[in-house]
Amino acid sequence: MALPDIHKFPKEKLTQEEISALESSAKSARISALTMISAAKSGHPAGAFSSMEMFMSVYGVADLTPENCNEVKRDYVVISHGHTSAGVYGTLAEWGFIDRDEAMAHFRQTGSVFQGHVEREIPGIDWGTGNLGQGLSAGVGFALAQRANCHKGRVYVLMGDGGQTKGQLAEARRMAVKENLTGLVALIDWNDIQLSGRRPDIMPCNIKALWEADGWETVEVDGHSFAKLYEALKNAGSNGKPTVLLCKTIMGKDGLIMEGIPDYHGKPVSADDYAKIVAHLGGNPDTLTKALERRKTPSSFRGRKIDFPKAPELDTGTPFDYEGAKASDNRGAFGKALADVGKRNYKTDGRTPILVFDCDLAPSVMTGKFRDECPDNYVQSGIQEHSVATASGTASIAGVVSLWAEFGVFGVDEVYNQQRLNDINHAGNKTVLTHVGLDVGEDGKTHQCIDYVGLMRNMFGWKLVVPVDPNQTDRATRWMLKTPGDICMAVGRSKIDGLKYYSGSYMFTYGKADKLREGTDGSIFALGYTAQIALKAAEILAKDNGINVAVYGVSCPLSPDMSALREAAKSGPVLTVEDHNVNTGMASVMMLEAVKEGIALPKVKMLGVNHYGESGDSDSVRKEMGLSAENIAQEFSLLKARG
Repeated sequence: MALPDIHKFPKEKLTQEEISALESSAKSARISALTMISAAKSGHPAGAFSSMEMFMSVYGVADLTPENCNEVKRDYVVISHGHTSAGVYGTLAEWGFIDRDEAMAHFRQTGSVFQGHVEREIPGIDWGTGNLGQGLSAGVGFALAQRANCHKGRVYVLMGDGGQTKGQLAEARRMAVKENLTGLVALIDWNDIQLSGRRPDIMPCNIKALWEADGWETVEVDGHSFAKLYEALKNAGSNGKPTVLLCKTIMGKDGLIMEGIPDYHGKPVSADDYAKIVAHLGGNPDTLTKALERRKTPSSFRGRKIDFPKAPELDTGTPFDYEGAKASDNRGAFGKALADVGKRNYKTDGRTPILVFDCDLAPSVMTGKFRDECPDNYVQSGIQEHSVATASGTASIAGVVSLWAEFGVFGVDEVYNQQRLNDINHAGNKTVLTHVGLDVGEDGKTHQCIDYVGLMRNMFGWKLVVPVDPNQTDRATRWMLKTPGDICMAVGRSKIDGLKYYSGSYMFTYGKADKLREGTDGSIFALGYTAQIALKAAEILAKDNGINVAVYGVSCPLSPDMSALREAAKSGPVLTVEDHNVNTGMASVMMLEAVKEGIALPKVKMLGVNHYGESGDSDSVRKEMGLSAENIAQEFSLLKARG
């Protein structure tokens, strides 16, 4: 029986014939899901069965098809409870996105795109998930991007009931209501069963009251009735609020032994029970035999290639120059450049919208000028970093340039998992950290982000930029906004010199170490603004010891400049300087890459943060850590003397 065309709600109600066709396909999708899990001997069958009518309904009504799933202006679907992937794949097969037999045979198999949790390589999957509680934030990001692109589409977020106690969900609920995202529709599979047992026994909460308290329209609906789901989905948002459908379901619905039993939340059924369930659903138990035979050969389905978002259409303008001592701080130069680019492109035909997210820190992270120039593209999210980290990531793959400015300890340390998912999903998130290293002296050890290089290093796709001065910051900001992919830029708050080297016609090049001072007696490689301290140390060495040392400014610690290091190795000792954990920062990356490439280094000394910092002005904190110009000069002199 052919599936009815119910995309974008062509009628008020479903006919009985259409309902029967959907019910028939739901049975087929359940057989597919159960076969996948049985073939893999791993998976979550009961939840896949419980959510099946929700999956079938949403993918049926959404403006999301195999033909338009790679476009920007359409509807988006987020599966927050990604462990129900077998049910999702079964549904996508019914709606023509993927081949049913391929999914059944190669689920959870090495080399197959049909992973245990949903991933973007599968057409129809808009965000790779699995970490519960993040899906609604993803939906918020998609909805904000739709609004910025003047597209009145829908965003559907499906989730389980067990994750409703997660704190990030509350953040996302509030964001959605504050931003009046009436096209955002959430569906909860409310079956009261989790992996460890009954939901009320594990962590009770009043699900409906939570959503109502945050201002959502709540609608209770039979989660296994296509007629009721269609009607509720069609009417969602009609009251001028984001809508959540509380879908009352039965765990393992139509799965015989699985119905209402927590055990099958995360384990396959026996061979005998598989045969009984498939027969009950009107299928052939030999389906598993055929899937297992096909599983013996590698999957031929490679899925779609997920690249970073394409380069945006932006006028990035002409960089500003900062000359003379204490001209600006790097965060101020970032804010000024951001506002300049924002103003040039704001609501201009043919230009990519820029969305800027803030978490109640505009005066500190310098996004206030952008807010004034581009008020409709500025998203004030309050102190809700977890949700913003996800929302800014999803927005970046939905047709906007997405930037979030935040303190280092909140923008990376606190939300590492969210930034990791941005990396996995090949997002284009721009995260600007304005308080990093020991430059945040007075705030003390809790706010001195001394591990951001190491954390970003743990991931595979992020680029990291730590500018040396305001001039380089300005140029790096403009480069970042027009460059695809996840990019983090870390800037300090102290007033520093605007170096002539980075002014005028200088163009930022990712991965290049800049030789700021010539020298014949060795070299100092310094990260970000510490290059200016290193330059002062070089002057001390020349004046007091007659040592002529070269100084390299390093702004891209994750991509060390090996040609610069080879050059430096020929002239003598190498000293590295960074106000970052010395074990996981710039120096450790440089040394590892040097070993890989067989670069014969002379004597090396690494200076950096070796304990949590004191609370005091940044100069005194750096001095206590051994990172003053005088100490750097002394350490280099000792290093050279040992040779």
